[in-house]
Amino acid sequence: MGLFSEGVDVVCTPAGQPSTLTWAGRHYTVCAEPVRWFERRQWWAEETRAPLGTGPGLVDHEIWRVQVRPADVEAAPDEALTLDLTRSIGSGRWRLLKIHDALRPRSA
Repeated sequence: MGLFSEGVDVVCTPAGQPSTLTWAGRHYTVCAEPVRWFERRQWWAEETRAPLGTGPGLVDHEIWRVQVRPADVEAAPDEALTLDLTRSIGSGRWRLLKIHDALRPRSA
């Protein structure tokens, strides 16, 4: 599908890893160990100024790659999606950034 940005609701484990999410009215369960990394953002192009003490979240995006299955596995037991999510450090809000085409299920 490609890159985009859409809000998702994410529930995390006590360690802070995504465990379930709701996207487009459907509930999903994380079915593999999520991977986390940070990417630099062009804050100078997005922010008019950088308030003192706002380094974390201003410079880096926290990105999580998760593999999920619908929570209702009886409906689609083989339907797994690999998604890239980002969490805003300031607000705690989650956004869906990318659906990986190569890893989407194929229809017959």
